[in-house]
Amino acid sequence: MAVGVWQLLLDMGIMSSVDQHLYFQDTYVFYQFSSDECSYLYCEFEREEEWQNGVKLLLQLVPLIPARAGICELSHQKIEDAEETSDEILARLTSAVQRELAAVIALKARKSELEQDEENSEKHIAAPEGEAVPESQAGVMCKLQERDDIGRIELVQKLAKENCQLLQLDKREQEKSEQQDDEVTTVQVKEQDQSVLVLKKVPGCGPAPTSGSAESDWRYVVVSGTPEKILEHLLNDLHLEEVQDKETETLLDDFLLTYTVFMTTDDLCQALLRHYSAKKYQGKEENSDVPCRKRKVLHLVSQWIALYKDWLHEDEHSKMFLKTIYRNVLDDVYEYPILEKELKEFQKILGMHRRHTVDEYSPQRKNKALFHQFSLKENWLQHRGTVTETEEIFCHVYITEHSYVSVKAKVSTTAQEILKIVAEKIQHAEEDLALVAITFSGEKHELQPNDLAISKSLEASVRIYVYRKDLADTLNPFAENEESQQRSMRILGMNTWDLALELMNFDWSLFNAIHEQELIYFTFSRQGSGEHTVNLSLLLQRCNEVQLWVATEILLCSQLGKRVQLVKKFIKIAAHCKAQRNLNSFFAIVMGLNTASVSRLAQTWEKIPGKFKKLFSELESLTDPSLNHKAYRDAFKKMKPPKIPFMPLLLKDVTFIHEGNKTFLDNLVNFEKLHMIADTVRTLRHCRTNQFGDVSPKEHQELKSYVNHLYVIDSQQALFELSHRIEPRL
Repeated sequence: MAVGVWQLLLDMGIMSSVDQHLYFQDTYVFYQFSSDECSYLYCEFEREEEWQNGVKLLLQLVPLIPARAGICELSHQKIEDAEETSDEILARLTSAVQRELAAVIALKARKSELEQDEENSEKHIAAPEGEAVPESQAGVMCKLQERDDIGRIELVQKLAKENCQLLQLDKREQEKSEQQDDEVTTVQVKEQDQSVLVLKKVPGCGPAPTSGSAESDWRYVVVSGTPEKILEHLLNDLHLEEVQDKETETLLDDFLLTYTVFMTTDDLCQALLRHYSAKKYQGKEENSDVPCRKRKVLHLVSQWIALYKDWLHEDEHSKMFLKTIYRNVLDDVYEYPILEKELKEFQKILGMHRRHTVDEYSPQRKNKALFHQFSLKENWLQHRGTVTETEEIFCHVYITEHSYVSVKAKVSTTAQEILKIVAEKIQHAEEDLALVAITFSGEKHELQPNDLAISKSLEASVRIYVYRKDLADTLNPFAENEESQQRSMRILGMNTWDLALELMNFDWSLFNAIHEQELIYFTFSRQGSGEHTVNLSLLLQRCNEVQLWVATEILLCSQLGKRVQLVKKFIKIAAHCKAQRNLNSFFAIVMGLNTASVSRLAQTWEKIPGKFKKLFSELESLTDPSLNHKAYRDAFKKMKPPKIPFMPLLLKDVTFIHEGNKTFLDNLVNFEKLHMIADTVRTLRHCRTNQFGDVSPKEHQELKSYVNHLYVIDSQQALFELSHRIEPRL
């Protein structure tokens, strides 16, 4: 359908091919708006509604394009994605392209309007009197709104020739109707003549309303507002049933996922304490509503803890807040026994296993209970060790200046443990090797067995190298290409399905550890975001390393026959990754095979059998970026969870939403933007709805070690030198 729209624009002369192609092609062809159109910079018909109507008219014209025999048989071919809406097509175009396209359509119509009128008049005069006029048939009905739609008169005239009915609408009535709709669907809450909350009326997703209560099928969603008012509206919207309605649940989730964009954690904690402890609410409050409000605050807090998990352990403000609100609940549960259910839930979340009766929280006994709780049961707030003890990172141990072994290990891992992994990877005796920390200034420091090697590698000015010891215990670095020449092609003896399984297991461990909030921090780049995106950075780094690993393994193989086998093996591994729903490694392997230093190996690719070339072509089609990666998105949508997405593309989606929309509008938080971001971030949750079972292959220790610690060359220049060495340029 989209191809048909572009072909229509070509036929009308609005758009032209740089290479003068008559028929639209989706790839490898550049297009521009006609030169006489590009000078028109202003269009009075570029309003969102008018633009959408224009696109709908274009879609109605597509089936009317004459068939191109043998080249572009649009009338006979199956229209792809017929269910695709105009909104989906609009989403693929930037606002700048939309405005420019609307402008040139309008200009084209203005230039031809008089000519069309004269031509139509001549045809009416020349028509024989005796010729019968066919009866009007049922056709497409569209509206012309006087001057607003005159810019599309050329399209409308083409529709008219196909017996479409053209109706004229009084513009004043339409403007009045639109004004009434805006008044009904948008509500502004003001304080001191300043807007503090903007709500939009939308149809609800709940059950159908009962007779006389049509309003119950509508609800108001947040468009923008101050942080305090958004939180207040959220608490008002919450109800205390077991299951929240979909809209309220989404609003709560949107707020908790994105609140760090517009307020600090300390601000949120203070606001929640104010709502919990307020004596009156909005001027007055029934006594029966007090426990209800407190329960709503506690429900929000429990959802917050469930969503952020151990992230809250690391924030001092949230730790103090949880202690404070827990004391408040202990104070209130005697006066409001209905809070005991929330108290037990709170104790469960905090890991406080002892249960009490309401009498134990009486004013005479609450101090004793409070002392017992906080003297013995703060394990939830304190169970985590320091970052240096628990975090895992990739430690790069360099063999030569441009090649390293990637080791995923805890920061507390010793130099001896790292050296054992590296020695096995490069097939050297451990006792003949040593780890050396080298600064950029050239200073060398040999690491002792019990030194924390990864702590050293975290320093920005330090690299960890592996050196050889000679008989005199003198340390000698590996010469460039010396180590690679001694490598054996162990991968050739490994089962491709099992290898793909290990890749999936490793990637899943990284993907499953990512907090949804990491995508928010990564996108908005708040201060300290590096500390808050550790797991996300690991998965992105892994994707890059797998791509380099593919190129490294192929280019280190000097024998043509084995190199052909390697390429075939990687094609099969990529196919298995797709079958196992690991799209992160799938993309990385395909991109590795398409690396310039690998794709130039003509002798190697000539010897690849036809069926493997066909398979690789099919796999490549999924990575096609045209139409905003439509092929990948369609395939990924059909896959059932658990599945691992191509993470860079997901980050791109979030970034485009962020950069294309303002975070604040008139000093109010643009909550519609944050909802779109949260909706995209929830992709992670959908992908992890289910968990992968134990799918490790038998006797997988060698495979696991091979996959977990990849050997890569990280210099494109070094890879090109290897490429030209094994297949010199003719």
